[in-house]
Amino acid sequence: MLAVKILCVLLSHFPLRCEVLKRPALEDRPAVVTHAVGSQRLVLDYSPETPCLHYGMTLQQALSLCGEAEIISADIPRYWAIFNSILDSFEKKSPLVEAADLGCAYLGLDGMHLIYKDDEAVVNAVKEVIPESFKAQFGIAEGKFLSYLLASNCPPGEYQALTGSVRSFLKDLPCNTLPVSEKSKQKLSEFGLHTLGQIAVLELGPLLSQFGPEGKRMWELTRGHDDTPLYPRCSEELIEESVMLPSVTVSLESILVAVESLLSRVFVRSSLKGRGITRLALWVSILGSEYWEKTIKFKEPAMNAGKAVSRIKQMLESSPLPGPVEELGIKITGLGYSSGRQKNLFTEVRAKDQLLDDIKQLEFRLGGPQVFKVKDLEPWSRIPERRRALIPISQ
Repeated sequence: MLAVKILCVLLSHFPLRCEVLKRPALEDRPAVVTHAVGSQRLVLDYSPETPCLHYGMTLQQALSLCGEAEIISADIPRYWAIFNSILDSFEKKSPLVEAADLGCAYLGLDGMHLIYKDDEAVVNAVKEVIPESFKAQFGIAEGKFLSYLLASNCPPGEYQALTGSVRSFLKDLPCNTLPVSEKSKQKLSEFGLHTLGQIAVLELGPLLSQFGPEGKRMWELTRGHDDTPLYPRCSEELIEESVMLPSVTVSLESILVAVESLLSRVFVRSSLKGRGITRLALWVSILGSEYWEKTIKFKEPAMNAGKAVSRIKQMLESSPLPGPVEELGIKITGLGYSSGRQKNLFTEVRAKDQLLDDIKQLEFRLGGPQVFKVKDLEPWSRIPERRRALIPISQ
């Protein structure tokens, strides 16, 4: 398979730059952005002024090397929201855009010569849509691996296009640039293989015997062969809602009430047009800014908030949240139409269903919930506002 010409765009230290947007005072101060992985807090990003740090190290290790750095808890939903808006702008320049990771994107350039006269014109067009707060590096080559290496070894604001020998460019680069497992990288070091050039001169057989399929992958990449396809972003409808809770809570009932409130906003949208939810992601911000997210799929489309909440409740009971919740949100990425359903045999139930349908029609016309019911939350609470809540009756 022939490799396609690809532009890699690297937005250096993307999470930290997102934090600087919110707090400009961080610009000239050492800072470390951390996120929770299980019971540990690991480094997600750090200031360029602290080169002793690296991604994935523990917070304790980071503080031992740079004790004066300010610790920031990662706000991953916000980072992705900012990055997705940038990717949307990229799609105005190239129809093939892949989001590899936060701050890293690949753009397919095949056929773009009909629009842009040369590589520099393409890069300048992409630069125009990148906010000034982000420092971008660009690399152009045939294949994602080469374009990424070119971008990562390029000064901010500049671009590199591979013009000479691939083997000459790769031979002195370190093995930790290979997209393979940490175990394989460690094994390469134990064998005394520290550069890509050292791997390229080896025969394929020994690499296969020691590393299996990753051995073949390493051998091909170090020789400049990369047929990894580009995976463009899927154009799908995304509905997002979020809410900051009045007070942190561990109460499942309070959390479900907040989720119901968010879903009630969704189901009055005209864009649903009789469709139900087939896939959504529930995310929460835990006290201390730890981020937690879970994707939920539905066998049959959930045509109302009550059906969706029932499924979400099952998930939360089997996967308890890791701490007190202060903010939560939903991201709906799958919508579908319901299959035919037989009406209930009993007259009273049919009447209730008809009433609920009438209420939904009323809410659709008026643009929001109109009829509510009182639901107990924490009846024992000394704070009146926390004892009960109003929930749309159509839920």
